[in-house]
Amino acid sequence: MDFRKIAAKSILNRCGIPGIDFVVNPYIGCRFACKYCYASFMGRFVGKTVADWGEYVYAKTNAPELLRAELPKKLKNKGVGKEIFFSSVTDPYQGMEAKYRLTRRCLEELIAFGFGGLVSILTKSDLVLRDIDLFKKLPRVSVGLTVTSTDDGVSRFFETYAPPSSRRITALAALHKEGIKTYAFIGPLLPHFVAQEDALDRLMAAIAQSGTRDIFVEHLNLSSYIRNRLMEEMKREERAVVEKFYSSQSKAYREELDVLVRRLLTKHDLRLILNQTIYHKEFQSRPDTTGRIDK
Repeated sequence: MDFRKIAAKSILNRCGIPGIDFVVNPYIGCRFACKYCYASFMGRFVGKTVADWGEYVYAKTNAPELLRAELPKKLKNKGVGKEIFFSSVTDPYQGMEAKYRLTRRCLEELIAFGFGGLVSILTKSDLVLRDIDLFKKLPRVSVGLTVTSTDDGVSRFFETYAPPSSRRITALAALHKEGIKTYAFIGPLLPHFVAQEDALDRLMAAIAQSGTRDIFVEHLNLSSYIRNRLMEEMKREERAVVEKFYSSQSKAYREELDVLVRRLLTKHDLRLILNQTIYHKEFQSRPDTTGRIDK
């Protein structure tokens, strides 16, 4: 495992995700090692390959100081009307965060600056509960947990070192109880588990029971580098299971799954953020979007 401390050149960066203005990535790499993660392409910037994903994490130890210097330069009017996202190509609450506290210290810098926009967070870790005290000091915050299954065995297979899904759903409930605005991210839809209505039904029921009402749903992004890694991991699976992954990229399959998603949203009184199931290749090409949380 390659753990390093590095000095970053910038930390508050423009974001290419439609609807988000800036992103803060306190780490390079992610120890959670999710097999479907699109961010594995980041390895090429630090001399790593896609196959190395999950085996390196570089902590940007100067991130809080950089953010303090960049905020007044990059944000006018204290950032009112802007959104800062933690994080787009790493998990801001992975294991190293317990030691280095970079995400927490960056949040403290935003509070000290008086940031008046929206801070949105997405993680797979219940370590996020540690920072509830800071969330309550931000004027607008939304905290999301990625949950792809109610089966901890499934999450362990695809999200190797991430906390199990059950702990993430419990974290959503704890955040909701503290009055923090929450959302769930069902992404990606794993075809050989959610093609059956009862599996997705159980997942949405668990999210609803946590008190969370807003969700993102994203189809599987099977770009070549992701497909190759998944197929290697799944070479011992049944052929029918593997074929589900390939069929998930067809428009007909996605449309069929969309019908199921909307039916279950109505059943569990959940709101689909953006009013659509995201398909990465189409979504990233959009110049902007509406309907994001608190936008």
